[in-house]
Amino acid sequence: MDASATPLPILDASAAGSLLERKALRMAETEGIVAPMLEDIRRRGDAAVCEYARRFDAFDGPSLQVSSGELEQAAAQLPPAFRDALQLASQNIREYAAEQLPRAWMREYSPGRRLGQIVRPLASIGAYIPAGRYPLPSTLLMTVIPAQVAGVPQICVACPRPSPEILGAAHLLGVTRLFRIGGAQAIGALAFGTATVPKVDRIVGPGNLYVAAAKKLVAGETGIDFAAGPTEIVIIAAEADPRHLAADLLAQAEHDVEASSILLTPSRALAEATARELQRQIETLPTAAVARASLGAHGACLVTQSLEEAVAIANRLAPEHLSLYHPELLNGIHNAGSVFLGPFTPEAAGDYASGPNHVLPTAGAARLRGGLSAADFVKVISVQELAADALASLAPSIATLARAEGLEAHARSVEVRLGR
Repeated sequence: MDASATPLPILDASAAGSLLERKALRMAETEGIVAPMLEDIRRRGDAAVCEYARRFDAFDGPSLQVSSGELEQAAAQLPPAFRDALQLASQNIREYAAEQLPRAWMREYSPGRRLGQIVRPLASIGAYIPAGRYPLPSTLLMTVIPAQVAGVPQICVACPRPSPEILGAAHLLGVTRLFRIGGAQAIGALAFGTATVPKVDRIVGPGNLYVAAAKKLVAGETGIDFAAGPTEIVIIAAEADPRHLAADLLAQAEHDVEASSILLTPSRALAEATARELQRQIETLPTAAVARASLGAHGACLVTQSLEEAVAIANRLAPEHLSLYHPELLNGIHNAGSVFLGPFTPEAAGDYASGPNHVLPTAGAARLRGGLSAADFVKVISVQELAADALASLAPSIATLARAEGLEAHARSVEVRLGR
């Protein structure tokens, strides 16, 4: 088979810049569509949410909220193998999330000057669970479990067309507030609150471009994790089994026609072998139509001059998932949502059961932060306590700085305690 006939374009490394530009343009266009919807939901509440849910989510029920009976019934019908898979994945996600929590502490730094921090959970969060082409019960685990580990008392879930697996998993996790809404309307409802949907302190979870744009626009009205749009992977390899590379690229491409799958390699021979292998594998892939469209529009194999250039390009792209077939490259990585090291750590392991979170920043946001963690669901609050002698030792500095800023009452608030 001719590599040029495959759905994966083989390009020079200079093409990396155009991949970044496409993402920025799509997000800007989508924000213009979503903004009026959000304002409508702010003004009209449930009435607007229900209208959008009927139009976009095929909603036709009497209530946006799924009943406890429906959740319980779905859980009772889960196949044993699925229950076992949930249990293993949940345990690994919970263990990893517990390690991510910041700790409370308090200690004396100098005589009479005690400083520390306390850690408190958010009061409420909203978890968005995609359920368009592929309902994702795994995302329910990745968003709800870290919030539970953090101690969040009220967890709301929004999902446009929840599958029986999502409903059953929600019941097993103890979720009681699940709303049958998706898209920008779900984000608006959670951000502003309605008669049915509570206003939450933070919205987390991935979604399509409309969900990502809505989250970006409500940031400030409520907290968000990040504007996670279409999924993406960058793979760096100079030597690897082309079967593994092709399978990893297809695993990403089958998500969505907007998904991005990129291989960076200094070996043109490996690029061509991977393209041929990808063509072979896609012939029997049930999701081939989606994968072909994704690879044709947003996929590429970029041939670099060296592994060092590949690392530099990866840092520019700041990918959601970064697969390093050569673990020794890790020290050079500065921007990535999550890193997968070596040939036996496929991205799919992180999607489901290895433990780290699969809710990750996309479209370059990994320049600013990593993936969702239990720390996203808590507040770290500073605490300080000064004895009289400790305040006296600080007073000259405090008063001098306060008066330099023209804030006389600040200086006096210290001096009055010291009889000055």
